[in-house]
Amino acid sequence: MSLLDSLVEALRVLPGVGPKSAQRMAYQLLQRDRDGAAQLAATLTRCLTELQHCERCNTFSETDICDRCADLSRDEAQLCVVEMPADLAVMESSLAYHGLYYVLMGRVSPLDGIGPRELKLDKLLARATDGKVQEVILATNFTNEGEATAHYVGEMLRARGLRVSRIARGVPVGGELEHTDLGTIAQAFVERRGV
Repeated sequence: MSLLDSLVEALRVLPGVGPKSAQRMAYQLLQRDRDGAAQLAATLTRCLTELQHCERCNTFSETDICDRCADLSRDEAQLCVVEMPADLAVMESSLAYHGLYYVLMGRVSPLDGIGPRELKLDKLLARATDGKVQEVILATNFTNEGEATAHYVGEMLRARGLRVSRIARGVPVGGELEHTDLGTIAQAFVERRGV
């Protein structure tokens, strides 16, 4: 296999990147942006050698304890469980939550060979039962795998006497009913609240 073919194959490991997209990326980096390619390679190498998992929340960090977990202004009584670091970033962007997090780094997905053991839920359990956490908020995605993960984690934590809640779902803010899928509308009715 040529070096160019190896680069194309390496780019295909990215989610959503097929053979043609990977080929276009490779040509762009090699022909039009060699400085960008060098910077990408150097940064990726640094990330692979210097990033680790935070000992408390399991997200990526340059230190043993990430800045968010070290922030004393955050509410230690709440622990929000998300699937991936990208989900944590979205939750933080909402500015609606000021507690701490735990990142599973995946979700239960039997078809992909990922069960509770692969998610290392014992680490989550230790974190949630540290004596400070009073509520665990499950913020996994609303996919079949995310729902299964939330159910499994919720049952595991409730069995330890913890209060567990799940983020709500429904019609998006600013959304119009005629453009909302039927499943979302049905769930919005189920999870309605008083005004």
